[in-house]
Amino acid sequence: MDEFMRTAIEEARKGLAEGGIPIGSVLVQDGKIIGRGHNQRVQKGSAVLHAEMSCLENAGRLKAADYKKCVLYSTLSPCDMCSGTILLYGIPKVVIGENHTFKGPEDYLRSRGVELVLVNSQECKDLMQKFIEEKPELWNEDIGE
Repeated sequence: MDEFMRTAIEEARKGLAEGGIPIGSVLVQDGKIIGRGHNQRVQKGSAVLHAEMSCLENAGRLKAADYKKCVLYSTLSPCDMCSGTILLYGIPKVVIGENHTFKGPEDYLRSRGVELVLVNSQECKDLMQKFIEEKPELWNEDIGE
């Protein structure tokens, strides 16, 4: 596992420690992390701060050409909202920690030209499975069920 996914996992653990949902994300451009974040829907009472959205918010406003040079790392397969944002900004590559506990519209992202790399991290799976078992109502709220 590379340093960027490791950092995304650190973000996920940070979110869990804050009482939130353990999903983390980092945005990498030219081999450097330019944004990082974790799911903060619980902590900030937010409707939209999934890990990827938090990460992009923390990266700040970028030019369209900058997004096209980025790789987004996420510990969990991106949902419809986050996938839409990936497409909106033209992020060409997404590295996914795991898609066993939740699988977003990966085929749609691929059909739109986004390269997806599945790490299949046991650590990411374990984090989510434990959380889902302990707080199923919070998990269901987060994925809109």
